[in-house]
Parts: sequence; C-alpha cells; structure tokens
Amino acid sequence: MLNVFISKRFHAVYFAFLILTVSGCGAEGEPIPDLAQVTGVVTMDGAPLSNAKIIFEPQQATEKARRRASSASTETDGSYTLEYNSDASGATLGSHKVMIIKMPDDPEDAGMQLVPAKYNDKSELTAEVKEGDNSFNFDLKSK
Repeated sequence: MLNVFISKRFHAVYFAFLILTVSGCGAEGEPIPDLAQVTGVVTMDGAPLSNAKIIFEPQQATEKARRRASSASTETDGSYTLEYNSDASGATLGSHKVMIIKMPDDPEDAGMQLVPAKYNDKSELTAEVKEGDNSFNFDLKSK
C-alpha cells in the first residue's frame, strides 16, 4: 500500500515538473522575451546539492513573455545556470517562485522527495530577476 502511495506521489511531482518545464513550448519562431542570466549554488545543510532540479516560475506575464518557467539541474558542486529553452539561457525579468526538487537515485525509493516541501511543492523561495547577471544561492535546511 505504501508503494502505491509513493508511486502516485512520484507521478504527481513528475507531472507537475513536466508541465512547468514544457508548458511554454510552442511553435518554432516564437519570440523570446527579454531574459537575464541567472546562476547560483544550491546547498543543503551547507553541503552542495547535486542532481537537483531548480525551477524559476514567473509570477506575472508581460507583453513579450508568457508565464514560462526556466530551469536547470545542479552540478556536483551545487551550481546551476538557468535555461529558458533549448535555444536561450536565462529567465524572464521580474518576480519568480523558486522550486527545488531532488529525487533519490535508488529506484526502490521512487517518489520520495529529498528536499522538504517548503522548497518545492509548497515553496517559500522567491527571486527577483533583474536586467544583467543575477546570482541566487539557496542554502536549504533538511529539518
């Protein structure tokens, strides 16, 4: 019974992530809005958080941009560089809700979230992306 619950939760988290990542995909030639470079480092209890997914979801749309999320996977040192789509890096200007997702590598633990909910599906993290280069570091607490 627990495996069914975990499996359903994993699929729900995965589906939500998929929707956020793919929701802005459109026809070729879609205009790219004004973007700013966004980099940073994610740590958990002071240690680098590798292979985590970080998502910046804009909180408003503009004339030039739909509400399309930018995302990245963290490197072994916890660093990331956001991608808007396969052709452009960065994130739209403005206020963003930030979500960080980390699943275990072991398939036996599929569906388990390694990052507390206050950083992903109930995220309290935000960032204000401005023109130019932006650096946002997140030091998450496991407890």
